[in-house]
Amino acid sequence: MKISFDSLIPVYVQIAEAIEDDIISGKLAEGSAAYSQLIIARELSVNPATAAKGINVLVTKGILEKQRGSSMVVTTGALERLLKERRDKGFHELIVNLVSEAAKINLSETEVIAEIKQHYARIPSNNT
Repeated sequence: MKISFDSLIPVYVQIAEAIEDDIISGKLAEGSAAYSQLIIARELSVNPATAAKGINVLVTKGILEKQRGSSMVVTTGALERLLKERRDKGFHELIVNLVSEAAKINLSETEVIAEIKQHYARIPSNNT
């Protein structure tokens, strides 16, 4: 887990996003224990309250939950919810920005699609 103290994105948001990334990548599986606020705080050299705030963002979203007698765990369905959220919000926003920028610099739809295909071809684990 890495964060940037120089970023305009608050540290607690970066922590939440890093945990989400670990769920999406499979590093944290549904039903498994998530990182504790103390471990996050120690690893990243941040205040435990900041780490807790990042964790609480994910609790509010239903991605993490407290299990009695245990630490925070990744909820069942967390991966599906995160993928849907990123597709619906993040990916859509990227596409809107991409198309807008392409139009500004007079790139055609064909040129944009060709560029995207070139980048997909460079991905080693591309399953398309």
